[in-house]
Amino acid sequence: MQNSADRHEYPAHWEADVVLRDGGTARIRPITADDADRLVSFYEQVSDESKYYRFFAPYPRLSAKDVHRFTHHDFVDRVGLAATVGGEFIATVRYDRIDADGLPASGPANEAEVAFLVQDAHQGRGVASALLEHIAAVARERGIRRFAAEVLPANSKMIKVFTDAGYTQKRSFEDGVVRLEFDLEPTDRSLAVQRAREQRAEARSVRRLLAPGAVVVVGVGRAPGGVGRSVLDHIRAAGFTGELHAVNNAFPKEQQAIDGVPAHRSVRDIEGPVDLAVVAVPAAYVPAVVAECGEHGVQGLVVVSAGYAESGPEGRERQRELVRHARTYGMRIIGPNAFGVINTAEDVRLNASLAPQMPRPGRIGLFAQSGAIGIALLSRLHRRGGGVTGVTGVSTFVSSGNRADVSGNDVLQYWYDDPDTDVVLMYLESIGNPRKFTRLARRTAAAKPLVVVQGARHGGAAPQGHAVRATRLPHATVSALLRQAGVIRVDTITELVDAGLLLARQPLPTGPRVAILGNSESLGLLTYDACLSEGLRPLAPLDLTTGASPEDFHRALSEALAGDTCDAVVVTAIPTVGEASTRDAALAEALRSASAEVPGKPVLVVHVELGGLAEALSAAASTAPQAVSTASGVVDGAHPFRAAERLPTAEAERPRPAPAPRAPASPPVPAPESCSRLIPAYPAAERAVRALAEAVKYAQWRREAAEPGKVPESIDADIDEKRAAELIGGLLARGQGLTLGTDETYELLGTYGIPVRRALPAPSPDAAAAAARTIGYPVALKATAPHLRHRADLGGVRLDLADEEQLRRAYAELTALFGDPDEVRPVVQGMASRGVDTVVRAVIDPAAGAVLSFGLAGPASQLLGDIAHRLIPVTDRDAASLIRSIRTAPLLFGWRGSAPVDTGALEELLLRVSRLVDDHPEVIAVSLEPVVVAQQGLSVLGASVRLAPPPVRDDLGPRTLPVY
Repeated sequence: MQNSADRHEYPAHWEADVVLRDGGTARIRPITADDADRLVSFYEQVSDESKYYRFFAPYPRLSAKDVHRFTHHDFVDRVGLAATVGGEFIATVRYDRIDADGLPASGPANEAEVAFLVQDAHQGRGVASALLEHIAAVARERGIRRFAAEVLPANSKMIKVFTDAGYTQKRSFEDGVVRLEFDLEPTDRSLAVQRAREQRAEARSVRRLLAPGAVVVVGVGRAPGGVGRSVLDHIRAAGFTGELHAVNNAFPKEQQAIDGVPAHRSVRDIEGPVDLAVVAVPAAYVPAVVAECGEHGVQGLVVVSAGYAESGPEGRERQRELVRHARTYGMRIIGPNAFGVINTAEDVRLNASLAPQMPRPGRIGLFAQSGAIGIALLSRLHRRGGGVTGVTGVSTFVSSGNRADVSGNDVLQYWYDDPDTDVVLMYLESIGNPRKFTRLARRTAAAKPLVVVQGARHGGAAPQGHAVRATRLPHATVSALLRQAGVIRVDTITELVDAGLLLARQPLPTGPRVAILGNSESLGLLTYDACLSEGLRPLAPLDLTTGASPEDFHRALSEALAGDTCDAVVVTAIPTVGEASTRDAALAEALRSASAEVPGKPVLVVHVELGGLAEALSAAASTAPQAVSTASGVVDGAHPFRAAERLPTAEAERPRPAPAPRAPASPPVPAPESCSRLIPAYPAAERAVRALAEAVKYAQWRREAAEPGKVPESIDADIDEKRAAELIGGLLARGQGLTLGTDETYELLGTYGIPVRRALPAPSPDAAAAAARTIGYPVALKATAPHLRHRADLGGVRLDLADEEQLRRAYAELTALFGDPDEVRPVVQGMASRGVDTVVRAVIDPAAGAVLSFGLAGPASQLLGDIAHRLIPVTDRDAASLIRSIRTAPLLFGWRGSAPVDTGALEELLLRVSRLVDDHPEVIAVSLEPVVVAQQGLSVLGASVRLAPPPVRDDLGPRTLPVY
């Protein structure tokens, strides 16, 4: 415990679990007086060289005075943090606030001296870099803006920690010591460094789970059946290439093996390292298993055991303790209540799941929070007949269960640069950290397609076992924000697979023009109508008649692909009478060969009861579309990442070998000598066209993301960020959260160049007349009571009052209709130029983050939900697309002969609101209603602002694992 001299209570919010460079975990927490013995033990395990680098002299042991100094902190001017594994220190960092002369100081001095010490056995794991991120965040919270560090020139590792962090710094050399000074304000480079380290660490932590060298299944029954025995059988049947062990404490001491697998009574009895443990014991016995695994050095756990958060409050606490316990040993967890993991790579062949058969190898990464949905997805992708048919393979599969630790975010980090995965399909029932998911999704989608379906969209609550942040945003808004990040959002599992098949097999379309050809006029017309419904631009269908031969299909498809009038081709086919199987094979070959001749455009087939055609079209060993090279590079329309990212390395370009024989239902598929591109086949025109429409929208997003927008510098001229910060600080000094008054709102918005047309209160007819004389006629009289505010449709607004007589008459009508002035709360406001009434809002959602919204004013837009959203900060491109994405946008651009309004001024207003909220996280809500956009300029007629203290940590803070 801290003594009475300590000025602040223990800052529990500084505690965090982090993933280190090698994929292991550590816990970072403040050092307290109770840590004296741990500090001494830690120091004894540090080499003499490291001690010399820390203290610039031989320093074999810490004195009692040293121990007291390094364990007693006030958590303001003196702070120490420790990284721990297994409850023991592996590294420490501390800062001491200093003044301009380098002497100990208190605030307002804003500089501190910082020093690290890392145990030699843990150097090179990125511990110091993680500690620097956290101690810098702590220092900023305590008003420190600059760190100084003195390092011996020979201590190159520590110098590199500071110089690689990305902060703005100054370096000097005097008296044989390197002195580094750096500002703690995050920069674009420091954030980029932090997020690159986060990606590498989290990707490695998942890789350790998916590509282990040795696996143990804990809870293997002695008799066939049961979860543990089943998982063991599945790993064996898949042909796992590493070492496999079985553990059950009920095994007889003399038993050496079970089904040919080495058998043990405890994980401790296993000789040699173990990378992954699959835990299949009752929940009550899991803690003992975790301890055994941790003490043996196991790197990660897949917990298939149930009885955790899905079972109620007691189970939720049991789940939290499970995560705390595992992270103490540096282990990560998939689960609990997980279905398992699969890796089809030839050098791994791991099926540590409840799926009885190994899926075919392929290029699709699959993540499912639900085991039942995971089974359905694997089955759908596996089978040839029914639904979307054809041989489609999986690179890796993760079913996270309650996702108490490893989540979709972690797996996205892994798939981002996984050379064996080209398309990512995810079934999500909840998103634990939506801000991070959106950030990772945007980066992943820029490299490879990411298709997501959300379950439990309309239930109003997350499934049992999933702890998530509450959101006030409707599902449609969340979906729109995901699409903004490049996510291909679909509504059903069928659509998830449909889109995945197309994206895994075909190049991206370069536009929305679709050619349709086939041997059925009716099926062609259905396809044409479906294209129009999905916003595509179909050409007139080409009817080849029912007598068309495979040669006719080949010729028509070749001509369509070679022309410049289409961006994609949909081929429709109906059964022929006679030798169907022969005709199917011939037609499939004709379509494949024609597609191979002009490979830059996607081709889809809509078939009716042509199982043979679907199988023939999919007769290839890999789902990977082939990059097509020309003299100038990749043909336009092909996935650029397949050429740009996978060609430079031999690993990326190594061919996928045919899978070894496994279960009878998973026969190896022979690879043809020439890699023909697979053509996806769909049993309904609507499904094919919907998948194509998603590919078209995604391709458009990719093109736009390649040239991101910017925030014009022109708006900086009349923004006074410093004055706004002073106003906000003074206002928040009054309380924890408040809605600003009218004058305060106008002043704050004015610092960002957002003038609001002033409205004067009119508690009586005489006061209204006086206000109108002050403002000048013509004026508007408005009721501002909550139930009448912004409700012109109820008669609470009187416009264009030209003189006092009209004003008094309107005042009498208003009070007669709605009640006394105290109930109506009338105000007088000067008339704005005629235009289109709009609404601009910004809100800080606890789950999604800062969101900017736009729509037209009035009940119609609210009833229809015609409101568009973008994540803050927005760019000029975001602002332009925001106002054009609502269905009523034509009203802004001269609909039915009306004059277009000044959308440029509207875009600038959106940028200013975004900038205000982005610069000042204390601004948690802004509402501008109405904003009247005229032919020249606009007028903000009403505004409100709400403030609250900013969060201590956010997505810009140091790396940390979530706590659910």
